[in-house]
Amino acid sequence: MSSDPWGRVDETGTVYVRTSDGEQVVGSWQAGTPEEALAYFERKYEGLVVEIGLLEKRVRTTDLSAKDAQTAIDHLRTQVDEHHAVGDLDALRVRLDKLVETVESRREERKVAKAKQADEARAAKDALVAEAEQLAQSDQWRSAGERLRALVDIWKGLPRLDRKSDDELWHRFSHARSAFSKRRKAHFASLDAQREDARKVKERLVSEAESLSKSTDWGPTAARYRELMADWKAAGRAQREAEDDLWNRFRGAQDVFFAARSEVFAERDAEQTENLKLKEELADEAEKLVPITDLKAARAAFRSLNERWEGIGHVPRDARPKVEGRMHAVERAIQEAEEGEWRRTNPEARARAAGLTGQLQAAVDKLREQIDAARAADNNAKADKLSRELEGRQALLDQALKGLEEFGG
Repeated sequence: MSSDPWGRVDETGTVYVRTSDGEQVVGSWQAGTPEEALAYFERKYEGLVVEIGLLEKRVRTTDLSAKDAQTAIDHLRTQVDEHHAVGDLDALRVRLDKLVETVESRREERKVAKAKQADEARAAKDALVAEAEQLAQSDQWRSAGERLRALVDIWKGLPRLDRKSDDELWHRFSHARSAFSKRRKAHFASLDAQREDARKVKERLVSEAESLSKSTDWGPTAARYRELMADWKAAGRAQREAEDDLWNRFRGAQDVFFAARSEVFAERDAEQTENLKLKEELADEAEKLVPITDLKAARAAFRSLNERWEGIGHVPRDARPKVEGRMHAVERAIQEAEEGEWRRTNPEARARAAGLTGQLQAAVDKLREQIDAARAADNNAKADKLSRELEGRQALLDQALKGLEEFGG
């Protein structure tokens, strides 16, 4: 009989292995010596040791799934439990038990990691949906559209959730994109309609502008062009190609009119400048008539100057008040001289002035007598009141006396 620490062979060729549960039959060996039998089954044990070591390494260093790892463990455990090897089978069982614990631990870690990844993916997709729904209300068509396309790429890079959750979030996300696309399409359709309306309006404006380009009715036509420009701005923009062409025609028509007007106005300005020179010379002559010494001669001379004045055309607008003011000043001097002459030679007016003066003088004398009487009676309040009234009457009297002097006494 042959034996070692972990097994033995009896005289019948039966091979045993020692375990914590006692000896277990490994097999029968009839082809050779007991030593050879033990060596054979010890090699089988070493094979199990190698396989278990390789499985332990795979579990530690690779992403071997828990299911595949457990299948491999079960396969090796079956071989160990069948006792077809000689060695420390209990130690192999312990290693397999620890390997099961490691696999279970890795399974839990992966489960936690997967749950965390799912939570992060859900949070990320919730955020994408919220942003997409906000962008769906935006009127920044270009930037919002580009951002929505970028969100789709981000979505594709995220892990899938459970089917129900993923489908619900995708439905909201897709609905937001569709709503934005629908609003954008409606906006640009409306914009196209507005631009077409603007084109029609501007076609009419261009037609009128071109019909006015040859007008010589400078003031009203220039005013109408200003109105047409206001209407042009209010009409909005047409399509780009139509807008550019219509604007060139509209602006060209105005240029033709205003160029012709400028040419005419330049000629008119030159003529008015010459007219101003002539009127300034007449104003110089008129101002020599002042002061008036001979009213009749001054009146005749001014009439002649004024006839020549009327025969001269317009002067520049900004110079008109000054030169006309000089002539009006001379005219007023002549009028004042005429009024003074009339007052001196009008007996009725002189009589009225003398009568008024006499009345005022009588009133003043009476007030003075009343004041003296009030003072004598020590009625100072009445005297003061009458004195104030006397001041007013005296001022009127002084003015009347001055007017009477103009009549020659």
